[in-house]
Amino acid sequence: MDSTASTSLASLWDQVFGSQPDPDLWVVIATLVAALAVIVPHGVWRVSRNAVTIAHEGGHGLVALLTGRSLSGIRLHSDTSGLTVSRGKPTGLGMILTAAAGYTAPPLLGLGGAALLAAGHITALLWLATALLVAMLVMIRNAYGALTVIATGGTFLLVSWLAGPQVQAAFAYAVVWFLLLGGVRPAFELQAKRRRGGAGDSDADQLSRLTHVPAGMWLFLFHAVSLCSLIGGGRWLLEV
Repeated sequence: MDSTASTSLASLWDQVFGSQPDPDLWVVIATLVAALAVIVPHGVWRVSRNAVTIAHEGGHGLVALLTGRSLSGIRLHSDTSGLTVSRGKPTGLGMILTAAAGYTAPPLLGLGGAALLAAGHITALLWLATALLVAMLVMIRNAYGALTVIATGGTFLLVSWLAGPQVQAAFAYAVVWFLLLGGVRPAFELQAKRRRGGAGDSDADQLSRLTHVPAGMWLFLFHAVSLCSLIGGGRWLLEV
């Protein structure tokens, strides 16, 4: 009995943390095109942007915890906006890192995902994403946010458990392409809103008040992180 259990655990460990073969190049290109198809058209982006918001607010929440702040809750709204509330010192490095984590989280998650895929850890990526979504669900404080996270996490869980290796690979590559490409657009949208005189309390403006560095410099940082992540992550994904 113990031997059977140990064998099962070892098999599960190998399945999750072992490496899987890279998909064909045409699959990688197809998932790139699929990601662009849900990012570029404005009407579709209004829906798919919810996934970027999950990563954005999750980034705020994770860094808040890592810097010793107390995370009060996360709210996700149907207009793809979100709010993460944490308690702690209102100034200082912890608050600065927490505020800077939002726009940088999606592309950096995409970069990390690309590194895992380049190493062949497709299943590990899916399980890690599921675990992060479950952890985030605990901190969600509104019904729409809970529904969005449950639907997203449920999709990852179903693919992880029920799909075959080829479907898992295609799904994982599509998700990472989406984070890399979708992480670029929000910074440009924020820049456009600020140019029109809106978004006066954006992350860039909050960072400007915290650091006395112009908001435009923080926008430049968001652009630099997202574009560099796309270039680096894209190279890893295409090296199959």
